[in-house]
Amino acid sequence: MNLNKVFIIGNLTRDVELRSTPSGKSVASFSVATNRVWLNENKEKQQETEFHNVVVWGRLAELCAQYLAKGRSIFVEGHLRTRKWQDTNGQRRTRTEIIAENIQFGPRLGQMLEERKKEAVIEQEEFVPEVNLEEEEKLNEGELAAIDEKSELGEIPF
Repeated sequence: MNLNKVFIIGNLTRDVELRSTPSGKSVASFSVATNRVWLNENKEKQQETEFHNVVVWGRLAELCAQYLAKGRSIFVEGHLRTRKWQDTNGQRRTRTEIIAENIQFGPRLGQMLEERKKEAVIEQEEFVPEVNLEEEEKLNEGELAAIDEKSELGEIPF
């Protein structure tokens, strides 16, 4: 059994480069940095960064060029391919790339900060609606009371 499948989550190290083949098919390329963090034998934090070349074809390439930029978070699913060629100086070159089959854009930094601000405000406010029920509308243990339309409960927006 053989398997050539790659999943990475990282950040773009440069803006997306969009090109077209002579037949008109779009192709985009960019680089993604991923980090690996671990503790060594002495319980010291270690970090290693890897850089991955990614190639995207077709409509997905156009979307990447439109919405992605350096620093954006991204999830890439694809397979590995190694290209070999000879450069203009006659040297043999190789390049291993991830050919993307599926991409999910991560949140923009500005969006993440705004979401965190909203979450913090909601946590601080602890919104609890105040409800004043008339004596005959109060609930007794084990029984349900009918609440009429005049009650403030009808005004709660949910």
